[in-house]
Amino acid sequence: MNGHLFILSAPSGAGKTTVCDALLKELPDLRRAVTTTTRQPRTGEVNGVDYFFLSREEFQDKLKAGRFLESAVIYDNYYGSGRDYIESELTAGHDVILVVDVQGARSIQETGVKAVYIFLLPPSLDVLKARLVDRKTDSPEVVMKRSAQAREEISQYKRYDYCVINDDLPVAVADIKAIIRAEKFRVDYFDSIVEDIVSIS
Repeated sequence: MNGHLFILSAPSGAGKTTVCDALLKELPDLRRAVTTTTRQPRTGEVNGVDYFFLSREEFQDKLKAGRFLESAVIYDNYYGSGRDYIESELTAGHDVILVVDVQGARSIQETGVKAVYIFLLPPSLDVLKARLVDRKTDSPEVVMKRSAQAREEISQYKRYDYCVINDDLPVAVADIKAIIRAEKFRVDYFDSIVEDIVSIS
């Protein structure tokens, strides 16, 4: 049986990367969708593990051929979620989790690709802002910009199938694990199984 594709979105500072890393440790059949990019590898990054690194020309050829579920240009570099990698993992029976922003999730929805959409919420905007400040990676101006952007992103929550509040990391991870498990028992997932049962009988 094919695996499931899970789309995880959240405002910056809500903890989506931390939650995703925890899920990958606890669910051996879950795979993280590796993003394709045209930027140069940083020290220690491995092609096919951290990113798939392509030239701008190679990326544009794949883009024209429709081989990305979604793509964006960030700081003059292309980024995209490759169809081939995701489809191969799903066909192998692995579940795949793809971490994208709200815009990326909307682009995937418009393709009609079957996926389960999960939105990770902060307990409040004040907590979100505090997390951004605690990271000490952004200037006060960037923190304010990210906080304002978070409000807009959160307003899109109804475009998703599930919402999980990341107030307590182990609880949030357990909640998403429950969603992943529940999706395996949806009726439409049993079509091929029922056909086999009937044919055997």
